Amino acid sequence: QVLLVESGGGLVQAGGSLRLSCAASGRTFSSYVMGWFRQAPGKEREFVAANSWSGGSTYYADSVEGRFTISRDNAKNTMYLQMNSLKPEDTAVYYCAARLGAVLSTSSTVYNYWGQGTQVTVSS
Repeated sequence: QVLLVESGGGLVQAGGSLRLSCAASGRTFSSYVMGWFRQAPGKEREFVAANSWSGGSTYYADSVEGRFTISRDNAKNTMYLQMNSLKPEDTAVYYCAARLGAVLSTSSTVYNYWGQGTQVTVSS
């Protein structure tokens, strides 16, 4: 079992930055594919970014490419999402997710473990 806890959400003005954190339990954090998803009211959950440390790969949704950066501190069992140049359309509840493996996926159905979510609100 993997427990995930997101933090770092909040209210920020358009153009600002925010860094989300996802703290994970477990002994082999580097063995998990980690992803970030978001869900706005009335919309389906959408892929944001994912990283496979063991696979040496990172992938971003087109909507956040160049603005968001995913990273991991394996020693701390923590994943981060650095969000720059935020836009109002980035407003959503952000979730971190994990699955054991090395292959990246943009599909939420592939991930076995989910955090509780953290609210990000970007004002215009």
